[in-house]
Amino acid sequence: MSSLRSYNSMVNIWVILGTMLLFMVAKTECKKCAFKAIFNFGDSNTDTGGFWAAFPAQAPPHGMTYFKKPVGRATDGRVVVDFLAQAFNLPFLSPYLKSIGSDYKHGVNFATLASTVRLPQTSLFVTGVSPFSLEIQLRQMQEFKAKVDELPRKGKTNLPSPNIFGKSLYTFYIGQNDFTGNLARLGISGVKEFLPQVVSLISSTIKEIYALGGRTFWVLNLAPIGCYPAFLVELPHNTSDIDQFGCMISYNNAVVDYNNMLKAALAQTRKKLADANVVYVDTHAVLLELFQHPTSHGLKYGTKSCCGYGDGAYNFNQQVFCGNTKQVNGKNVTAKACEDPQNYVSWDGIHATDAANKVTAYAILNGSYFDPPFPLHKYCDIQPIG
Repeated sequence: MSSLRSYNSMVNIWVILGTMLLFMVAKTECKKCAFKAIFNFGDSNTDTGGFWAAFPAQAPPHGMTYFKKPVGRATDGRVVVDFLAQAFNLPFLSPYLKSIGSDYKHGVNFATLASTVRLPQTSLFVTGVSPFSLEIQLRQMQEFKAKVDELPRKGKTNLPSPNIFGKSLYTFYIGQNDFTGNLARLGISGVKEFLPQVVSLISSTIKEIYALGGRTFWVLNLAPIGCYPAFLVELPHNTSDIDQFGCMISYNNAVVDYNNMLKAALAQTRKKLADANVVYVDTHAVLLELFQHPTSHGLKYGTKSCCGYGDGAYNFNQQVFCGNTKQVNGKNVTAKACEDPQNYVSWDGIHATDAANKVTAYAILNGSYFDPPFPLHKYCDIQPIG
């Protein structure tokens, strides 16, 4: 407990210092950043509209706070990569799959909702798994670079310069669906059997992008899914498995095991790519702190979702997801949003709110959660994120 309290104090300090730093930098005139673009690979945690561009259907209340309308993000506002783009003075990333209104001069977002690292063995229309796995996202990246190199640079274009790929940041936030997709059916031991393949594919993807010219890679680790309202409802567990913060101990321990495996794999990858920055980003620690001590960071609710149905401890019902209307126990019900998402860590039981994503982004930009240490301040003058 003493170490936990110390950790809590430390996080409070970085939130304060991070905020002060960003606003101090905002007063300077220099707005330079070595990263001219961001290329993101992931799932719904960083999807900025790719899935809904391919399968248009997203409805309110998604996007209700920052954008005031649904914009393809599985939250009430922005995802982590949005905040990173703002901090680097870059525009929000356009999804690779969005054909209308996209601008790729400063990067591309290949992430789509429900994506996995491994190739899916089933259809989206059967189990809800996205066809755009990490391997497909890599192929899209390779095709994108080939077209940038091939097409002539004449007049106005929405494509970047061919030399941008070595001046870009490559971010990965993917693996949650591999871990949770069959967790209820297979159990922790069953899922652990294929996790080495997951981390191996992430490492091999980094090597492939390195061959395209990429040199800086941030890999965000897996969140503490044992604290997520949806999984607290869906996953089998005993009351003895619930810790003092309301999170499932066994599942969170399994996540830690996976993250350690990922960290070790990235360390090996780093050795093989001597002139690259392969950085493990411990966003798990940030989110765990938010779930455990939401009030220490200006929030109120940790393991209760803002948008859902059922109220109670979790406000989540697996029969009707955020924004949907379904028949439950013989009557039509709608999973509605709360009026104060800024007070919640969880938006819909599975994804973080704009407020939680903002705290996570502050923590990343602060630099305390990089392994090995990465001197971000030497690369960028960090801009304020509102």
